[in-house]
Amino acid sequence: MAWWKAWDLTETLKSELSGKFERLIVALMYLPYRYEAKELHDAMKGLGTKEGVIIEILASRTKNQLQEIMKAYEEDYGSSLEEDIQADTSGYLERILVCLLQGSRDDVSSFVDPGLALQDAQDLYAAGEKIRGTDEMKFITILCTRSATHLLRVFEEYEKIANKSIEDSIKSETHSSLEEAMLTVVKCTRNLHSYFAERLYYAMKGAGTRDGTLIRNIVSRSEIDLNLIKCHFKKMYGKTLSSMIMEDTSGDYKNALLSLVGSDP
Repeated sequence: MAWWKAWDLTETLKSELSGKFERLIVALMYLPYRYEAKELHDAMKGLGTKEGVIIEILASRTKNQLQEIMKAYEEDYGSSLEEDIQADTSGYLERILVCLLQGSRDDVSSFVDPGLALQDAQDLYAAGEKIRGTDEMKFITILCTRSATHLLRVFEEYEKIANKSIEDSIKSETHSSLEEAMLTVVKCTRNLHSYFAERLYYAMKGAGTRDGTLIRNIVSRSEIDLNLIKCHFKKMYGKTLSSMIMEDTSGDYKNALLSLVGSDP
């Protein structure tokens, strides 16, 4: 379907539907990279910035996916995603987001240099636990430029040196959105499917539903790895994703989500 016809249909749907169901159906009308570009644009427009949305997308996508998202963003909104993030965030959060966006991570190689992994672990320890204060740029550089397989070895070596996990050190050395960004990189490195399962669980847990998070993660992963995410969800929380959706949503919105999620693992 030509993009302008899809745009016309999307506008028609918006006028006919409302609320969360409208938000879900409209999300399904976008091509994948254009949808993620839209989510990033919406996270930055108006007052306040939804930093969690930006962190989630940038930390969990591959180098190639990020390049496609940047291209779609520029085509649809006439501005550079990197420049908009720089204008909308500041400090070390801006630096880690830009570093992630630049796609310096090698997400293909499975080669690990044990010597470099040990050096990185020692550098992280020296940048945090060993000193008063924290060298945030050292954390950002290592987390954003090393491959996942290399980082897993770094985390192992770090735990031996520091006698605590990299997650615990990040929690004690950083705070707020920078902490969330660093922890998200670590979670996505350890297990991407577990990360998305956790995002979906906490979107529905407790009072109220974070519908934006629920819709974005189901729509964006539905044709990639949602079946694997469902398996991890059940393993981690002892219930199925669809059972939680049934408890937490209603009406056409619930039925559409369940159709996307499919049968239980």
